[in-house]
Amino acid sequence: MAFTDQSTRVRDGEELDANLIDPYLKAHIPGLTGLPKISQFPGGASNLTYLLEYPEQEFVLRRPPFGHKAKSAHDMGREFRILNQLRDAFPYCPKAYVHCTDESVMGAEFYVMERVKGIILRAELPPELGFDAERTEALCKSFIDRLVELHRVDYNACGLADLGKPEGYVARQIRGWSDRYEKALTPDAPKWEAVKAWLNDKMPADHPTSSIVHNDYRFDNVILDPENPMRIIGVLDWELTTLGDPLMDLGNSLAYWIEADDPAPVQLLRRQPSHAPGMLTRREFVDYYAERAGIRIDNFDFYYTYGLFRLAGIVQQIYYRFFHGQTQDKRFAQFVQMNKLLEQMSLQVIAKSTL
Repeated sequence: MAFTDQSTRVRDGEELDANLIDPYLKAHIPGLTGLPKISQFPGGASNLTYLLEYPEQEFVLRRPPFGHKAKSAHDMGREFRILNQLRDAFPYCPKAYVHCTDESVMGAEFYVMERVKGIILRAELPPELGFDAERTEALCKSFIDRLVELHRVDYNACGLADLGKPEGYVARQIRGWSDRYEKALTPDAPKWEAVKAWLNDKMPADHPTSSIVHNDYRFDNVILDPENPMRIIGVLDWELTTLGDPLMDLGNSLAYWIEADDPAPVQLLRRQPSHAPGMLTRREFVDYYAERAGIRIDNFDFYYTYGLFRLAGIVQQIYYRFFHGQTQDKRFAQFVQMNKLLEQMSLQVIAKSTL
């Protein structure tokens, strides 16, 4: 199908050498022949994702970005381990085959996983899918159900109890993202002082039940079955996963959730079809999550504002690399404008909040 996720030519400056990668893979994955054809998936602004096509099998290779990397970010071994240890309890994780720590192979650590072929939704719903409002609502609820399912996983039973420190998670995230934002500041970026002060003042206690936190759960990180697009068959991008407060993870997802009636400038941020007829609003998203998780959420504004601030921190870290000439990717040139818009969105939420 033409609307399944497609790879394209590798971006300039992000090329891989098949002659270096091939011997390593053949030494660790039996049955491969020939040299792989290498292309790149165009989505994503953090770790780089490539398609390796052998005659016998297709793989996805993930490596850190070229240039500046935030400390502790882009840990390939950690992401590889999460995929393998979580897969039995959460079967939407792709199978990971090999993790390479020898940076002489390509100049960085990397790992290789199976390619899960399917549909990844971007800004619009492909009309070929024939989704009416009823089917779209069902897909939206299935998307939220998978997040609830992830948050219910027993991470101790998966051997992932050391993945993070749930205690003090809320305070640590606010403090940590404030610090990371300061370190990534450029002269043209907003300061976010009023929002940071509000988040510190309104900070709730940690949710009593900690969970695995995906930290990047959105539609373009979800794979749909090409034979039955209502069915989710994969969840991608586990690089930021940790243990912590599930409601903070909900806030992360809400930050990406642009509604149909959001103003035109906000619509420019949309990277998933959350505006389509049948998609839940942010308020309905929260209410449905709370119903399925069997909890009560009284401080929706805090988690949403945190999600917007955190997203701005990620955007600014990426823009910092572009500003200082550490990446040639022209997509990042306007990220500072995105950052400014996210600050305005946060201030509007705070102005209307009853917290």
